[in-house]
Amino acid sequence: MHIIRLRRSALARVAALVPLAALGACAAPGALDHAGQPVIGARSKAVLNIDGRAFRDANGNGRLDPYEDWRLSAEQRVADLLPRMSREQKAGMMLIDTLNAGCAGALVDTKAADYVGQQKMTRFILRNVAGPKPDACDGSVKAGRGGFTVTPRQLAEFHNAVQAMAEAEPLGIPALFKDNQRNHYNNDPRFGISGGAGAFTEFPREAGIAAASLGAGDMAPLRALTEVMGAEFRAVGLRGVYGYMADLATEPRWYRISEAFTENADLNANIMRALVGGLQGGPLNPRSAVALTMKHFPGGGPQEQGLDPHYSFGKGQVYPGGNFAYHLKPFKAAIDAGLEAVMPYYGVPVNVTYEGVTYDQLGFAFNRQIVTDLLRDKLGFKGYVNSDTGIINERAWGLEGKSVPERAATAINAGVDVLSGFNENKVILDLVARGLVKQERVDEAARRLLLAQFRLGLFENPYVDAAGVDGIIGKAEYRAAGLQVQKQSIVLLQNREQGAAKLLPLAPGKRVYTMGMGKADVEAYGYKATDGNYTAPAARPSAAGHDAAIIRVQVTNPMKTTLAYRTRQMGADAGKLNPRTGKTWGAEDPCVSHPARNPKCVDDMGMLFGGPFPWEADKLSFTTMASAESWQMSPSLADIQAVMREIGAERTVLAIYFRQPYVLDQASGLRNAGAVLATFGVTDIALLDVVSGKFKPQGKLPFALANKLEAIVNKQSDVPGYPAADTLYPYGFGLTY
Repeated sequence: MHIIRLRRSALARVAALVPLAALGACAAPGALDHAGQPVIGARSKAVLNIDGRAFRDANGNGRLDPYEDWRLSAEQRVADLLPRMSREQKAGMMLIDTLNAGCAGALVDTKAADYVGQQKMTRFILRNVAGPKPDACDGSVKAGRGGFTVTPRQLAEFHNAVQAMAEAEPLGIPALFKDNQRNHYNNDPRFGISGGAGAFTEFPREAGIAAASLGAGDMAPLRALTEVMGAEFRAVGLRGVYGYMADLATEPRWYRISEAFTENADLNANIMRALVGGLQGGPLNPRSAVALTMKHFPGGGPQEQGLDPHYSFGKGQVYPGGNFAYHLKPFKAAIDAGLEAVMPYYGVPVNVTYEGVTYDQLGFAFNRQIVTDLLRDKLGFKGYVNSDTGIINERAWGLEGKSVPERAATAINAGVDVLSGFNENKVILDLVARGLVKQERVDEAARRLLLAQFRLGLFENPYVDAAGVDGIIGKAEYRAAGLQVQKQSIVLLQNREQGAAKLLPLAPGKRVYTMGMGKADVEAYGYKATDGNYTAPAARPSAAGHDAAIIRVQVTNPMKTTLAYRTRQMGADAGKLNPRTGKTWGAEDPCVSHPARNPKCVDDMGMLFGGPFPWEADKLSFTTMASAESWQMSPSLADIQAVMREIGAERTVLAIYFRQPYVLDQASGLRNAGAVLATFGVTDIALLDVVSGKFKPQGKLPFALANKLEAIVNKQSDVPGYPAADTLYPYGFGLTY
């Protein structure tokens, strides 16, 4: 590979045309040397020396064309490149789909050759988990939707191999790889939603970042995240992120609150502004770590009945409190800071009027009033719009009776620039040929998309230093930063007196009974630990006689249960009716409502993307979750209550992972615990640092907690918090020692 760093003293020694060199190490894409000369990376094309400067000969014609000249603005370069592109290349720009590395990072047996060479695609979603140990390539492991587990270096090598294919194309347009956020604790990763950290540095979930920032009184915890995430994403070649969610956590039943930061629009606006500053460095430029695609415009928080529009029964988005403008605040802040891309959600605005405009009841991505009139014309957004995956073929809410081409044309004409989940440029070409989309609209989308690749510096050097990746991903300095923010995120909700002192902090030497924790971790803090975890029935040791019990509580919606949902089976059960419609839960699936256009049922993948069965979405108290089919507590509520009886509730420390704002209901008995800690994705070490007093708790609640289940069911989905009479802990609450 050719890597050129030219300074004036060396320019005279560079030939007018530098031939292809052997493969070698790569500097960071878009990096500049001290004289302003970008680092040039090439494998199959030459490097030109013009007027003492180095340029990548992207089209291989032996002369410097304007789009190859980094001295020109991105707009000037796009204006030169666009007329050189074929219709197929422009159409390919508008597609993005998953392109995972093969086993051990191999390029073979992937779709790379077709996507790059035939479909002319330049945007890909790279979902492989990067772990310290890769999957075996002996046939014993079958890749799932997220592909094989590979090492960070293998991920980078795959990225470089695809970039080499793109470079070899006639115009040498580089690829842009994206993924969802990776640098967060995740006990229930879901395809297309959020993945596990793997070898990447682990911070708390988004609500934990908000809790830490509230406690710190500034954005320092978030800046720690962006510094580490930016370096790690860039190291493996991920220059785009489908994140973050600017949605507000105002509807506690919505399972995607686990990816939201807070219910407070002003705090969220500050967070979004800081994310753009930390990850993009403001408007996109060659020094940007990644380009952000914030979601889900115009705010996916107020979901009707707390259900999600990945599913046909959750397509409605409602604003009973008239808070449409409140949910726009974080997006406005991000746009003003220079946000590069936006993703609308699947949802349909139900009876929504804003500033005199009543929005059509179409999915947001199909709604020109939203994507063009509001986002671009009113808010001044200048970047590109990326659809959510499956918006055309599956979740075309409001257009269920239309053909796939009609749906695609509606989205593009509404203002969507790139269609996620599509990988055939014929889709776009046919729309133009049929007159459903004008070629000028395709050109407009391609122009917006190309600007990102130019601004990121990918046309100069799209390659990464694969050999150096292992020294970056998860290095000790980064892990220390992640651990620090985990500790900062923990919120002390309750700490009762036990004799002359409060239960926490726990002094070393205590006899401690634990559940949901590692015994060795506990003993490392000087405690005499009894491990209460068990596998065989009736094998749990008693907690009686211990000085304290520490129980980590986590709640999930187990896929082994929820994947069983089918529209014409569970969804057709007349004993379970949707209270909103009076019909079965499957009645709104397009295969039922519009079978001629939709032979396959959208929801027949089960609850793949997360959440409980829809008829159990209201069961957010610990008592109701314990008896529900699609909620799972670990340890079980029965075990927690038994331990509290054995040792005494006043000696029990509960560390509850609030993936959603669960209800600590009176009947569960959990409020009687001596101490209650709210966590948002932390390790045992972070938790024990707080429990032991090595680190004083400082986190503050990023959302309010209700005191009874009825408060959640009856609240307005677009309004933060609860009336005082329904509030157990308010937004911003948090104790310390």
